[in-house]
Amino acid sequence: MPIAPDPEHHWVVPFAAIGTGDARPEWPALPHLQALLLRVRESQRSDGEDTSYTAPHERALADARGVPLRDGHWPGAALHSDQPHTPQAWVHPVHLQVGMGEVSLQAATLFGLDETASRRLFDALAPLCAEDGVALHFDHPTRWRASGERLRGLRCASIDRVVGRSIAPWLPGGSEARWLQRLTSEAQMLFYTHAVNDAREAARQLPVNGVWFSAAGAVEADVVPGPAPVLADALREPALRGDAAAWRAAWEALDATLIAGLHERALRGEAFALTLCGERGTTTLEPVAPGMGQRLARALRLARTPTVQDLLTTL
Repeated sequence: MPIAPDPEHHWVVPFAAIGTGDARPEWPALPHLQALLLRVRESQRSDGEDTSYTAPHERALADARGVPLRDGHWPGAALHSDQPHTPQAWVHPVHLQVGMGEVSLQAATLFGLDETASRRLFDALAPLCAEDGVALHFDHPTRWRASGERLRGLRCASIDRVVGRSIAPWLPGGSEARWLQRLTSEAQMLFYTHAVNDAREAARQLPVNGVWFSAAGAVEADVVPGPAPVLADALREPALRGDAAAWRAAWEALDATLIAGLHERALRGEAFALTLCGERGTTTLEPVAPGMGQRLARALRLARTPTVQDLLTTL
């Protein structure tokens, strides 16, 4: 069951905290979140590792929709469709950068890919997928959808885990991993000489020289997914770009809009749930009226007010 009774009033915020340890950026000023912390309690927490294939916000979305989850088996593409029990996956056109002893990945969402170019690459790859019993569907210029039984047992890392990093620790696993390795190698060769990339390189743009599969699988047959919560996704792009200044600015904008609105809801005694997600864990906050003893302790400064930094460093 969803965490919040009304999923329209449950917000999930990916990348609320980025980095770990000494690699964390300077925290933004978030006065509305600080004020909100006086009016909420932690109703649920999920702790994990920054090496897990499934990102914390994907775990949060699965929990909210009542979908059982194993690491690397987040059926996000299937859940986004009207056939959640059919095996599906996202197929991301990407740029693979070969460096000193490693291959890193950049997603098309960050370097730009228009619909015309994307459809030409899609049309080139679709027949290869069809030969292996996998249908390819055009969903968006920077994200295509695959469907087929081969996708049921794949263990895939979230694209959000891999962007800007070596792909070596995140290679797919599962019963069809060898097939997927072969297909992605064929896609690289196919795209290498494609006219779309000739034009991109002439324009000094990154070539699209590979694909990355993520969110593969299907919802179990006996599970009926609940409605999706609201995804507040403004922090994702600056986080994946590694742009700490833009991430702080995006957080401050979110604090002044969504979080300020939730604080007003808390003051009015209205229900909601806010799930903040970091690199490892998630926390879900729900409003609660402080008891008389708690109010007195805070008034006398006997109880320590939690800080935004206290909260976000645990994610």
